[in-house]
Amino acid sequence: MHALKLTQIGNSVGVILPKEVLARLNLEKGDTLYLTTSPDGMRITPHDPAFGEQMEAARAIMKRRRSVLHELAK
Repeated sequence: MHALKLTQIGNSVGVILPKEVLARLNLEKGDTLYLTTSPDGMRITPHDPAFGEQMEAARAIMKRRRSVLHELAK
């Protein structure tokens, strides 16, 4: 567990992430993080939750239309 401290950055407030956390999340300066609500509180993740929902919808369509996609692939 890492304790993070809030700091003033211009007119905003930011969080400084330790190098170990950045390395573990495979993040670099300029990358995007997503803040989502979870049953335990808030969650910070480098993965876009909307992308997961889009992939689930795509999988459902591919499963339902498998024969059409197979014909298109020929």
